[in-house]
Amino acid sequence: MSTPFPPGTPSPGPSAGGDIRRIAHLDMDAFFASVELLRYPQLKGLPVVIGGGRRTVDEALLASHGERALRFIPVAEFPLLKDYVGRGVITTATYAARQFGIGSAMGMMKAAKLCPQAIVLPVDFDEIRRFSRLFKSTIAEVAPLMQDRGIDEVYIDFTGVPGGQREGGRALARLIQRAIFEKTGLTCSIGVAPNKLLAKMASEFNKPNGISIVREADLQTLIWPLNVRKINGIGPKAGEKLARLGIQTIGELAALDRQFLISQFGKATGAWMHEVAWGRDDSPVVTESEPVSMSRETTFERDLHAVRDKAELGAIFTRLCEQVAADLQRKGYVARTIGIKLRYDDFRIATRDQTAPAYTDDARTIRKLAGLCLKRVPLEQRLRLLGVRASALVKAGEAPVHEQNWPSAQSGRAQTAPESIASYPLFPSWS
Repeated sequence: MSTPFPPGTPSPGPSAGGDIRRIAHLDMDAFFASVELLRYPQLKGLPVVIGGGRRTVDEALLASHGERALRFIPVAEFPLLKDYVGRGVITTATYAARQFGIGSAMGMMKAAKLCPQAIVLPVDFDEIRRFSRLFKSTIAEVAPLMQDRGIDEVYIDFTGVPGGQREGGRALARLIQRAIFEKTGLTCSIGVAPNKLLAKMASEFNKPNGISIVREADLQTLIWPLNVRKINGIGPKAGEKLARLGIQTIGELAALDRQFLISQFGKATGAWMHEVAWGRDDSPVVTESEPVSMSRETTFERDLHAVRDKAELGAIFTRLCEQVAADLQRKGYVARTIGIKLRYDDFRIATRDQTAPAYTDDARTIRKLAGLCLKRVPLEQRLRLLGVRASALVKAGEAPVHEQNWPSAQSGRAQTAPESIASYPLFPSWS
């Protein structure tokens, strides 16, 4: 038996124009893997995992076939997960691989035990970004009120779009699916609901290439049986605490008194949990948002040392700075604060920031600022990860003029850093 949304729920009601609010969440199906399968159609239907950068074995595979079309490379020649050695993690996996329990963010060595026969391919970020821009521009031609949520997902306001009210939004969802497939050859799954909260959950109901409609009367039958972790915003720690309280499903969460949740999770979080358990979410689809930061990072296949692996680390460090600069230039931003992130071999993380006297999108300047950050962290241990980040962003051409000494002083950390660290022999400087 269906139960309508309770009084006070803002999302399902009619919009200012009289239409029922229809919000869609569109999620590309196994996006990274699907992009690779366009190049290697011979791998369709097989367990394939995508992760890490291009390796020697990948270079050798391409080199051995020269100019021969990629689609003609025999399946038997692709590298297998059972032969992978390293600490890379899986970015995504085909649905055939997921049947073995493989999932995103899983270590590839662990995945190899679950499905040793899976084929492993590197991530091609340039190609991924190209397809991301293509599918989003395709959506915008049909439904311009779109909020970018990442490289492979968006929210779309169907409410006032032609076809957005037909069949609860299904007609427009089919049109968008078809347009994306015709432009890219890729499939996506779409959930349509009265708000963003429910739409995101709905997009998972019928993957891959599915459409799911959640109406205001479907809360009890479709949403409440789901685990609380299906709510976007309830993470592992909150999920574990709810489990300790005996709460597993969204319906059980909805049955709790608001004040009890506030007493357990605090005023803001407790009240929010009560609202979302009842399907309430009036957050708008934001078509434009300013980025807070832009960053690039890489996890090494083996631990690297700042002295013994100086040349290799220097090349990686410089490339990351160049990539951040290219991202800023392509998106039309300049940054005033540059930061670094290090993860040591014992998994400890160190971050440092350096603020410049002027905004920049110049790779050489970013490299200089990031190098100053490196002088303020211990580099005696081996490193697992290195990252570079640009923040305090403004649109290019709109940056205010600052007059400060170069380099600017930082909140105590730079002043108190041991002299031995400040003068530590760093990666080769940019000549």
